[in-house]
Amino acid sequence: MRTPACGDLPLLGTDPKKQYRLGIMGGTFDPIHHGHLVCAETAFDALNLDVVVFMPAGSPAFKQHVHVSSGEDRYAMTLLATSDNPHFMASRFEVDREGVTYTAETLRLLRSIYPNNVELFFITGADAIADIVRWRDAGSIADLAHLVGATRPGYDLRHAQAAIEESPYDFRVTYLEVPALAISSSYLRKRVEEGQSLRYLTPDTVTGYIHKHELYGAHSLSYGSVMGLEKTRVHDGVTGEVSA
Repeated sequence: MRTPACGDLPLLGTDPKKQYRLGIMGGTFDPIHHGHLVCAETAFDALNLDVVVFMPAGSPAFKQHVHVSSGEDRYAMTLLATSDNPHFMASRFEVDREGVTYTAETLRLLRSIYPNNVELFFITGADAIADIVRWRDAGSIADLAHLVGATRPGYDLRHAQAAIEESPYDFRVTYLEVPALAISSSYLRKRVEEGQSLRYLTPDTVTGYIHKHELYGAHSLSYGSVMGLEKTRVHDGVTGEVSA
């Protein structure tokens, strides 16, 4: 049965005769983009997952000295981006936790919630795999979850593979190639700052949220506008655009 601590997490593990596979897509998601979504969908198919839960980091340990959008904004964008996929979920599991959030602690809490017939798959970038051996309590991460390292085409895996092999911990890692990972959140933020379009880089609902809430330097009235065509006039009962 679902425990009170389960919150908005999916209900899995109820049939003791069945094995379940829970994908955990961690990240800052500032903002979420199609690279994240394609990565999760690829993992869902390749690893036969039951569901993928997107968990925006609450106060990510590796970004304590840089500006990060509020947890509420990042959760809202994640919820909008995943709402039309029946096997995706967005969770407040990390956003609602106080203090700095660490992956090992998140996995420990999930392990305490779910029975042993639910296997945890932690999905991250292949570049993070190379660093994960140095994350806090890396041994617990190795014990608690199967790692999924998403790579972009042409990415050299040797550094990540060597880090895992040289680690004293028994990591289980699956690597998946995801073409859309050429997209990055920092690239999207830069485009917004420069007044450029986000179309086809992130869902339109996320773009609308960014402009409505004026994230990354966006202006609420600029969404959908065309440079130089910001004024309108009405003549003969028809609205027409004129150059500014």
